[in-house]
Amino acid sequence: QRQLVESGGGLVQAGGSLRLSCVASGLTFSTHAMGWFRQAPGKEREFVAAISWRTANTYYTDSVKGRFTVSRDNAKNTVYLQMNSLKPDDAAVYYCAADRSFNVVRAVMGSPYYWGQGTQVTVSS
Repeated sequence: QRQLVESGGGLVQAGGSLRLSCVASGLTFSTHAMGWFRQAPGKEREFVAAISWRTANTYYTDSVKGRFTVSRDNAKNTVYLQMNSLKPDDAAVYYCAADRSFNVVRAVMGSPYYWGQGTQVTVSS
């Protein structure tokens, strides 16, 4: 069974940090680009960050550049999202996604084929 399982969410004060993890199973992780998306209450789901499978190229939405870092460990089938200098606007449910296409996971086209269930990030001001 193919699945993505996120962890690492929680409550943090503004300016603090969290590291999200997403473990993949049932798919060939090393040949899938991985992405992070988020959805705040009353808002549409939005792209946050992505990392390619072959060259580990990374791509970020403008609002998180310089604060968030996406990385992957193919030996552990895991993708990470290090979030620093968190702001109240970063509060959302964060979802991990996987697709063979880097353009898909960085929201250039289409929608990722695989999705996790999400992990809640709450940022207090």
